[in-house]
Amino acid sequence: MPYELFYHAKIQGRGEFVRLALEDAGADYVDVARSGEAGTAAMFALINGEGVERPPFAPPFLRDGDLVIAQTANILHYLGPRIGLAPQDEAARLFLLQVQLTVTDFIKDIHDTHHPIANSLYFEEQVDAAKLAAAKFIELRLPKYMSYFEKIIVRNPEGGRYILGSSVTYADLSMFQLVAGLRYAFPNAFGRAEQNYPRMIALHDEVKERPRLKAYLASDRRIPFNEMGIFRRYSVLDP
Repeated sequence: MPYELFYHAKIQGRGEFVRLALEDAGADYVDVARSGEAGTAAMFALINGEGVERPPFAPPFLRDGDLVIAQTANILHYLGPRIGLAPQDEAARLFLLQVQLTVTDFIKDIHDTHHPIANSLYFEEQVDAAKLAAAKFIELRLPKYMSYFEKIIVRNPEGGRYILGSSVTYADLSMFQLVAGLRYAFPNAFGRAEQNYPRMIALHDEVKERPRLKAYLASDRRIPFNEMGIFRRYSVLDP
């Protein structure tokens, strides 16, 4: 049976990190909520505990037979060795999970640049706070995270091209998404900073040319970046 991915139908969001892995691996999956109202209803039914013993808190979550797995990093930790995007070695798999959890922290910081006060408020209701949050993010948080990711690629003893080992893992696909998203949300600030992260940029450029991923990115299955997801472009936040 195909994997079933449950996430919002019109945004990339945190679910995109899982989509990238499934697409790159050529895995058989269904993006349930994008099938229409019935798919969205099925997603919220599971959140409400219908037909599942241990309901997820929120999407994204993945159903594999009777098993329902929530949280992006947890899903990728489960999927990775099953779809050829993580090694079987436990120490290596735990390192990839560690990296993906760090990505989770980073995207929370990215999201908070445009919603620093509350998700329940519109961006226009917190612009002044967002300007301050974005300025501090660009000054402090962006280089902190990006330097870490750059460092672990450089320190990879097997060539310094990937996060781990000598082949692409789901963490490398997540690095691609981070670079693509930052280029969308902060074209000016990140454009000035890119020269500091040559391994990350090279990894992004290599990953986007992988045949299955390249086909996905050119298809209508790839939801465009927009101002409803994690990465949002607001000119006032990117001077």
